[in-house]
Amino acid sequence: MYRSAYATFKEELVAVCHTGAVNDVVFPEGHSDLFVTCSTNDIRVWYTPERLERLRITVPNVTCHAVEVTRDGMVIVSAWNDGKIRTFVPATGEPMYEINNAHNLGVTAIAATSDCKQIISGGGDGQVGIWNIGEKTQKLKEVLKEHRGAVSCIKINKNDKEGVTASLDGTCIIWDLVRYVRKQMILDNTLFKCVCYHPGEYQIITSGTDRKIVYWEVLDGSAIREVQGSLSSSINGMDITSDGASFVTGGDDHLVKLWDYKEGTVTHVGVGHSGNITRLKICPANKYIVSVSADGAVLIWK
Repeated sequence: MYRSAYATFKEELVAVCHTGAVNDVVFPEGHSDLFVTCSTNDIRVWYTPERLERLRITVPNVTCHAVEVTRDGMVIVSAWNDGKIRTFVPATGEPMYEINNAHNLGVTAIAATSDCKQIISGGGDGQVGIWNIGEKTQKLKEVLKEHRGAVSCIKINKNDKEGVTASLDGTCIIWDLVRYVRKQMILDNTLFKCVCYHPGEYQIITSGTDRKIVYWEVLDGSAIREVQGSLSSSINGMDITSDGASFVTGGDDHLVKLWDYKEGTVTHVGVGHSGNITRLKICPANKYIVSVSADGAVLIWK
């Protein structure tokens, strides 16, 4: 967006944003002033207080489905529709390494362990890949093949020994990341779009195309509570505060909803998006919510 003076017609840059759908957003661990978004052809790093773009990483003719920043803040890990995992230096945008042919039908979800030694990727083929990351090498450690549809979301617990994957095949699987076996499988009549661990890690919450938010017990995979997340459309994104008191959801109804976790009730509703919300994140300091949508918008909520 440019602003021009009538007298001189000299343009001044006012604001920039993605030109296509924004597919993911993430905050670096412990940093609320910066966040990363991804879209078709590029990844962008934003400065939250001034709402300015700080860095643009361009990869022509491909779409980035998901993005992650390692816990040490040294690597941006990204998932692309050409089947590659690409990594970049956050400060400069310089490429670090690529993992080619990670998934046959594109890489659709990505996560990194807290020790920064492993990357877990999900693909359009339903497979989950475990990658060992060394100083100069990237090796495939294990492939988990339980899902039958695209993997939409991956979360790892704090000690890196357990993770959960959500899939469009109607399953969420809790994995043992030490023995690389399934611990629990959650089945529901929905296409799962998002999953979150409660900070206590004894429960997970899920949502998807059935418009319901469901609380599940991690130990045995049983459903604890079910609430109506939206009256009309799919829920695509979800995040939870660091203290577990609240969580936020967004989806095809264009509304950002803040929920009380214990009560399962909506406390605030944000109206502003004109397109389907694809993802949202709460900053580590619990000061901001950043939501992104299919029309290219990036909105910051206080």
